[in-house]
Amino acid sequence: MPSPFPGMDPYLEDPVLWPDVHHGLIEGIRAELAPLLTPHFYVRVEHRVYITAPGEDPGYAVLVPDVVITRTMLESRPPTGWPGRPAITIPSVVEEVIDPEVRDAYLEIRDARSHRVVTAIEVLSPANKVKGSRGWQAMVEKRRLLLQGGASWLEIDLLRGGERLEAVAGRSDYVVVLYRPEQRGLLVWFIDLRDRLPVMAVPLRPPFPDVPLDLQKVLDEVYERACYADQVDYTGSVPPPPLKPADAQWVQAQIQRWRAERTAHFQSSS
Repeated sequence: MPSPFPGMDPYLEDPVLWPDVHHGLIEGIRAELAPLLTPHFYVRVEHRVYITAPGEDPGYAVLVPDVVITRTMLESRPPTGWPGRPAITIPSVVEEVIDPEVRDAYLEIRDARSHRVVTAIEVLSPANKVKGSRGWQAMVEKRRLLLQGGASWLEIDLLRGGERLEAVAGRSDYVVVLYRPEQRGLLVWFIDLRDRLPVMAVPLRPPFPDVPLDLQKVLDEVYERACYADQVDYTGSVPPPPLKPADAQWVQAQIQRWRAERTAHFQSSS
């Protein structure tokens, strides 16, 4: 069952769900591009690794899942204790879910002969959008090094929350930015909630032209492959930040129509 929305589904921005969506987009983009690039280029999933810690990293709070599991330690036998002394109070066990080592996945298109990076594709996560955080610093440094080395950088931001470059901030709900080392200025696709996601240019090296990447097709396939229609709670509110009143009404209208179509689909299938 397709998403209720013609473009980005704002419910997929839920911090609990986003890591899975992010993983699906990375793999989906690779699956879309790889057959178009071979045999002259190939696509690899790469990882930036950095260490995070509460109180030291401004981006720690937005890492997902940002929770701890607390449980009571169950004893297989009653505590024996010391004669004449009080029994030891049973403690709780607190398990940290966030690993201090974070691995940010992104894509690199490489020349099949020289293995040099031609273009990197970054799908932003919340920690990449907290200025000064370790995730942000690691991404910005990687971008700087690749651009200095002559590679292009394609940055896909499908999260309304968090910070953006001043040049593109506040101009749309979502945005895709293409950095070309040989071009002055940025190539930008501004995307609003009601828009279809764009077909973007993925730069290669001469004499090969840019490859089109249909981001909407990728997202639609990720949505259906993961069966998000059965997982997402569309009865709740859209994850923060809050929508404009007109957009909030539009979202509810889309969901109502989607539910009616979904009900009709299941009735006709039974």
